[in-house]
Amino acid sequence: MDWQDLIFKFVGGLGIFLFGIKYMSDGLQKTAGDKMRNLLATYTSNPILGVLVGIAVTILIQTSTGTTVMAIGLINAGLMTLRQGIGVILGANIGTTMTAFIVGIKIENYALPIIAVGAFFLFFMHKKSLQYFGQIVFGFGTLFLGLGTMGGGLKPLRELPIFTDFMVDLSGNPFLGVIVGTVFTMIVQSSSATIGILQTLADEGIISLRASLPVLFGDNIGTTITAVLAAIGATVAAKRAALVHVIFNICGTILFTIALDVVYNFVLWLGADVNIRMQIAYAHGIFNITNTLIFLPLIPALAWIVTKIIPGTIQVIDFKPKFLDPRLLATPSIALGQAQHEILRMGGYARETLQDATNYFFTKDDKLAQLALQKEQLVNELDRKITAYMVSIHQNGLPEKESGIASTLMQTINDLERIGDHAENIVELAELGITKKVDFSEDAMQDLRKMLELADKTVGTALYALEHNDTKSANLVLEYESELDRMENVYRKGHINRLNDNQCTGDSGAIYLDILSNLERIGDHSKNIAQYLLYGE
Repeated sequence: MDWQDLIFKFVGGLGIFLFGIKYMSDGLQKTAGDKMRNLLATYTSNPILGVLVGIAVTILIQTSTGTTVMAIGLINAGLMTLRQGIGVILGANIGTTMTAFIVGIKIENYALPIIAVGAFFLFFMHKKSLQYFGQIVFGFGTLFLGLGTMGGGLKPLRELPIFTDFMVDLSGNPFLGVIVGTVFTMIVQSSSATIGILQTLADEGIISLRASLPVLFGDNIGTTITAVLAAIGATVAAKRAALVHVIFNICGTILFTIALDVVYNFVLWLGADVNIRMQIAYAHGIFNITNTLIFLPLIPALAWIVTKIIPGTIQVIDFKPKFLDPRLLATPSIALGQAQHEILRMGGYARETLQDATNYFFTKDDKLAQLALQKEQLVNELDRKITAYMVSIHQNGLPEKESGIASTLMQTINDLERIGDHAENIVELAELGITKKVDFSEDAMQDLRKMLELADKTVGTALYALEHNDTKSANLVLEYESELDRMENVYRKGHINRLNDNQCTGDSGAIYLDILSNLERIGDHSKNIAQYLLYGE
């Protein structure tokens, strides 16, 4: 047996297969647009809807891990409750079976022409939508090319006594199969890949359908490791969501392993006229659909169990608009006043993001970083919802004077959102400094402290001016912004002098200058708000 040829074909085929899944997934995400996150956050008001959205999003992006991690991120940000997230996670497990069904279609012989079609769209079409379609087709073909390469490499294993004996052991010991599936998926970090390999082994006659089922069930446990890793360092609610994912798959695996004979006979009956790869896909679908139907009515109990296992209080930030009442749109003038209240609330979150980012920079407390990023996400959510509300106000008609005010407020929304973005940048720069173990000189730290304090003061004054229509405060903002510009210029020159004197490193200097730049831009956006008040548009 040529072990080199076997290993090279298996490893290379696996790499091509993983690339095909990833490339096809990326193309699907680009085609679907960047609305997946909003879809998850918006249409999960009840568990059943959450399941359906989880299925849809996973089919669209071809990764249950991606959907689960997105759900954990939304729970972490306070944009989705734990119960809503559980529904999405259950749905993601059903959606991921689509990859197994795709693999079940035996079209390896046509992989190369499919890749050629994809390449044609990728390289000879100028329209983005057609290029994305080409990416999907190219990834689809590459997926099957990888499967074919792996199958060719694994075929000699049928003649190896030690391997065939191991497969016999798997057939007689379902528990061993579950462990193999779990460990292998943990290593590869993709249940789609391990199930694809399992389907290929079965297709080559290396493993029987019965022996493959426990391995398949174990794959579902192994895939939970990514969700667990995503929850490390996250909020209590996000950790609970990851635990739900683990419980769901472990309980399902135990149940299906106990009922292995029943499942095996049912799959044989259901897939009597299809190949073994498709039979494994059927088993994968049965596992997740049945599991979801069992757990769907138990979502409240699941939420209670994980809350007991992972105790702790959840800091709830109410991201939902408080003042945007759709019923007031019939009276646009009143609705405009409500929108202004919501904009001020959004501005408060943007300022808090900056404050948390500042405190994180000096204390290196990860909780402050999480809080800052959470609030920045809330600012983005409010930006989207206030803008939609303002558009509705315009559509209902406004007097000329109030129309001008509305236009000013629309621009203010954008400036506040940008302030939140710059605060987020400061968090990321602080994280980079911690990762690279960067030390700042005492002078640099003092400079940053002064400029961060003034930036916060500038934003606060701009919000006060906006709330009270106070021109005196608006003029103060202009003065503060000029001082921020002066500071940025002076501190930049001071940094160059410190570099020349070898008082700081290149890494610390780059982070320092980027923070200065972000603070100066925060001043610019505060100035814009003040100028809208003083001079209108």
